[in-house]
Amino acid sequence: MDGVQLQDLIRRGNGRAAVIAGDWCDAYRPRGVSKPLARINRFIKLPAVFTRPGGRASLGYGEPVWAGVFDAAYTKPGDYLVRAGDNVTWFVAAQEKLLPVVCVRTNRVVGFARPGAPSAAGVNSYGGVSAATAVLLCAGWPASVLTSGTRGVDSAQLPADGKPGAWTVLLPTIAGVVFAPGDLMTDDLGRTGVISTAELSALGWRLLVRQTTT
Repeated sequence: MDGVQLQDLIRRGNGRAAVIAGDWCDAYRPRGVSKPLARINRFIKLPAVFTRPGGRASLGYGEPVWAGVFDAAYTKPGDYLVRAGDNVTWFVAAQEKLLPVVCVRTNRVVGFARPGAPSAAGVNSYGGVSAATAVLLCAGWPASVLTSGTRGVDSAQLPADGKPGAWTVLLPTIAGVVFAPGDLMTDDLGRTGVISTAELSALGWRLLVRQTTT
């Protein structure tokens, strides 16, 4: 038995286990930079179970990473799985051979835009970010958005001032999109933020986003 056959047996076994213990999920494969969960992107319905990595039974705060148990012959990193009934959504972060499928549970829907360049060289009348000149990067992407321990600094620096928050944002790789510091984020709660750092790894994007207060 070679590695390919062994991997196939593991996937089949996970698929059978999911049929017994799992819930039906719709699988989506994003096309384009907007609305990855559009109906046209749904390509299969399959049973799946999501468990804590390492066999832990309990769920802690701020832990978006799960192990997916399903027949991964049908999926690939970047796909979304939406559980029927409660619409809880995960994206597939990694499918390494002979290892559990790494999935990230999402809790927000986000979009990103890049601020436009100044309208003219030299001194301009306004140096802030203008939404009218921002270029859309992507929209409608389910993501994990969790509070980061890093906080911003209020510009007034008064004792009673609250400091703006910061979030760690996890997203799959998006074809044709490269995030950079300074890009703007909005979410489905109406919050806005600015990317402070952007890291692309084999698991997708990990962004540090600082909340904007104006």
